[in-house]
Amino acid sequence: MKVLCILTDGFEELEAVGTVALLRRAGIDVDICAIDATTACGRFQISLNNLKKLDTIESNDYDALFLPGGPHYQKLEENEEAMSILASFMDKNKFVCCICAAPTILGHKGYLKNRNYTCYTSMNEEFGGTYIDKYTACDGNLITGRSAAAVIDFSFLIIEKLLGKEKSEEAKKSIYYY
Repeated sequence: MKVLCILTDGFEELEAVGTVALLRRAGIDVDICAIDATTACGRFQISLNNLKKLDTIESNDYDALFLPGGPHYQKLEENEEAMSILASFMDKNKFVCCICAAPTILGHKGYLKNRNYTCYTSMNEEFGGTYIDKYTACDGNLITGRSAAAVIDFSFLIIEKLLGKEKSEEAKKSIYYY
């Protein structure tokens, strides 16, 4: 399995790095791409480098898309290439995994209509779906997480959906999460 993570300056470090680390721990290949550079600085000034540039990847090579939250979500939503990739994943019914502020992108694009989802509670708008007041929600190909506090549960839900319950349980045991 291969996951594409898209971010830019202002990403939420805990959501991005925590999720990527847990997915990789479970054996999932994750490529981190920046929309406009090969580095990105998080909202707490933690920088990631050696990132792939978004215009150099082939989205068909990936099984799932991961968008971390943070104030960068507005830049992602304004980026035509990132939104084209999101549309492609949705059209092909591939997994789309968004946490905290990032699910609002799905809502603004109409992807949450008649779907169950969660997001950062104060950012929940009338998206036409059903807001689930829990750390995670899964509806078909959409996996959403509420906040940075949900990173572990969100990550294990992605692992379970991509690799199965047994692999998710193995990953939980590897970090003594019971």
